[in-house]
Amino acid sequence: MMEVAGPWTEVFEGSDRNGSPEEESFLRGSTLTLAPLVSESASVRRSQPILISGNRTRGVEAFSSSVPSIPNPFPELCSPSKSAVISSLPPSAGNKHLIKVYGEDSHSRSVWVSPEATARDVCHMLVQTAHCSDQENWALLEVHPALGLERCLEDHEAVWKVQSTWSLKADTRLVFRKNYAKYEFFRKPTLFFPESMISDSADVGKGLTSSELIQNLLKSGTCPEIQGYLQSKEPSRKSWKKVYYFLRRSGLYCSSKGSSKEPRHLQYVANLEDLNVYTVVNSRKLYGAPTDFTFCIKPLKTPVRAQDLKFLCADSEQTRTCWTSSFRLFKHGKQLQCNYQLSKLAPQRREAAKPFTDTKSRSEASLVAMDFSGKAGGRVIQNPTEARSAEREEGQAWRRREALRCSLPNLNSGPRPSSIHKTQPWFHGGVSRTEAQRLIERQGLVDGMFLIRDSQQHAQCFVLSLCYKLKTKHYLVIPCEEEGRKYYTMDDGVTLFIDLLQLVEFHQINKGTLPVCLKHPCVCVL
Repeated sequence: MMEVAGPWTEVFEGSDRNGSPEEESFLRGSTLTLAPLVSESASVRRSQPILISGNRTRGVEAFSSSVPSIPNPFPELCSPSKSAVISSLPPSAGNKHLIKVYGEDSHSRSVWVSPEATARDVCHMLVQTAHCSDQENWALLEVHPALGLERCLEDHEAVWKVQSTWSLKADTRLVFRKNYAKYEFFRKPTLFFPESMISDSADVGKGLTSSELIQNLLKSGTCPEIQGYLQSKEPSRKSWKKVYYFLRRSGLYCSSKGSSKEPRHLQYVANLEDLNVYTVVNSRKLYGAPTDFTFCIKPLKTPVRAQDLKFLCADSEQTRTCWTSSFRLFKHGKQLQCNYQLSKLAPQRREAAKPFTDTKSRSEASLVAMDFSGKAGGRVIQNPTEARSAEREEGQAWRRREALRCSLPNLNSGPRPSSIHKTQPWFHGGVSRTEAQRLIERQGLVDGMFLIRDSQQHAQCFVLSLCYKLKTKHYLVIPCEEEGRKYYTMDDGVTLFIDLLQLVEFHQINKGTLPVCLKHPCVCVL
C-alpha cells in the first residue's frame, strides 16, 4: 500500500481539474468540500466532492460543523453578463430581494435589498459602491422603454414594492441617473406654478398674492388648485381632444362644457391616491401627440399596459412640469417637504461625520482673503466686498498668466493638447440638437444645466447647450485666430479663450453673454 503524508486533499488538484459540475459549483460560491483518500491496490484514487445540503437535519450530518464555509471570491461570476453583484453572498431568503439597476450605458448592477429599502437607501448604496465624487442629486427612475414612460421614484418609496407591480413580460427597469430638478419647485415656486394656471381660490381674495399663496401652500406640503387646457387621448381612440381640467386635493376633474367649474359640468377622472404620473418620451412618434410635452397617469396597483394609460399633452414644458409637480404634491403632501429637508441636510451630515484628522477640510475652512500689495508683508481683508473684488482680480490675473503660458513654446513638453475638452464630462461629441435637449431634460431642467457638443452645421465650431427657465438655449462657440494663435469666442471676439476648458471655467463664475452661470454639467453616468 502506498502511504500518503496527509489525510486530506483538495478537490481541484492535478489532472482532475476538468471542468466538472462540482468545479462550477465552487465558482458559484459553494463551500469547498474535502474528502479522505482511499487506496486501492498499488494506485491512489482521488476522492470526489460530497455535496453538503444547506438544510441538513439533526443526526445526518456527514461532517463536523466546525468546517468553515468559504465566501465566494468571484461575485461577478454569479451575476448576468455585464453585471456586478454588490453583495458577494446572497442573504437569507425571505428578507432580501435581488433587484437590477441600470446605468445610462445599458450596463446593470444587481443589488440585494430588504423589502423596506427606499429609493434614497438604494441611491446611497450605489453612490458608495461606484465611488461617485458628487454624492448629491441622484435618483432612481422607473423606465418602460417600449412605452416611452419614465418616472422618478420618490425618496421614501420602497423599491421592492414598486418592482412587485411590474409585469414579468414587460421590459421595465430601474435606472440610476442624475436628477437636479426633483425638488426645484421648492426653490423657485413661481417658475413652476404660473399665475395663469392657479385656480381663483378664496385665499387669493383674502389679500394674498399668487406668489404668497404658493409659498404658504408649499411650506405646508401641498399646492394650489391647478386648472387649464390639455390635449387628451383615450386608450381606445387615436385622436386627441382638447379638454379643460381641474386638479384638486380630491382628485382630477374635467369639464364637459368649456372651462365651466359648475358641479353639474365637472366629471371625475381619477383619484390621486391610486395613480402614478409618468412623463412620455418621444410621444409624437409613439402616440401621435400634438406636442412633445406629454405625460400620462396610470392606476397604481395594475401592471403597466397601454390600454390602462390616460395620456395628457401640454403646450409647453412649463405647463407639463406644473401639472406633474402638482400631482406629486397632492399625492405625497407633507412627505415631499420632509424629503426635501433631508436632501438639504445630507451634505451637512456627511461633513460632520468626517474624522477630525481630515486636515485638508479643516485648513480650507480657516482660509482668509489677504492683500500682499503693500510693504507690510500682507493684511487680512475684512470687508467682504473687497474680498470678492480681490478674488475676481486674482482670477483675471490667473487667466492672463495661463494664456501667456500656453502661448509660449515649452521645450520640456509638447504644446497643450487642443482636444483637452474631449476628456471633460460635459463634452458630448457629435450629439444632435434634439438629443442634447433630451439629455438635459433627463437630468432635470434647472437653471445652469449645460453641455458642449460639436456643431453639425458649422465645421470646427462647437455649441453650448444651456438650460434657463425650463428651456434649453444653444450658443455657438466659434474658433478665431489672433497673432497666429487659435482662440474660441461666443461674443465675436470680445472675450477670447484658449480652449473650451477655460471657456467653461470662466462662465462658471461669470455670466458674460449668457443668461445664467454654468452650474451643473450634464454628464452621462456609467
